[in-house]
Amino acid sequence: MRILYKQVCITAMIFFSVQAAIAQKPAGKNSITAVQKFKAPKLFTSLGSFKDSSFISVEQAEAIISMPLKIADAKNKEYNISSYQFIYKQRVVTEDEQTGKTSPTTSISSDRFKTTPLPELWVNTIRDELKPGEELFFFDIIVKDTQGRVMYAPDLKIIVQ
Repeated sequence: MRILYKQVCITAMIFFSVQAAIAQKPAGKNSITAVQKFKAPKLFTSLGSFKDSSFISVEQAEAIISMPLKIADAKNKEYNISSYQFIYKQRVVTEDEQTGKTSPTTSISSDRFKTTPLPELWVNTIRDELKPGEELFFFDIIVKDTQGRVMYAPDLKIIVQ
């Protein structure tokens, strides 16, 4: 009885193994899909009239912070922004608890956004607190073209003087 049970189990395992091997389709020439080569265009990031890294005044920064971030190529074709990250690097003061002395340092506020311009809360905060020596930095900018191809756009750093 025990030998018969073992033979049935072994026969069943062989049967199911063969079935699985037969059921798989061999890879043929039709299963390979040709991928069209694509060379991403050189993209430019701008906020207002400022591109690349720019040194601007507090008044100019306050005026452009509510403008939409734009990504375009050399032919001036605009691209849709999927997401981007933004850092507001502020100058702040810290106080040593033991001595009571204050010293200058920096603080950053950052988030990922999917729409442009920045939300109204961010714009109002930046306008209220912006001082010379602070930075506005747009990075990890992801855009899509009309065919849905995803690309990274260059970072944009604005330094307030």
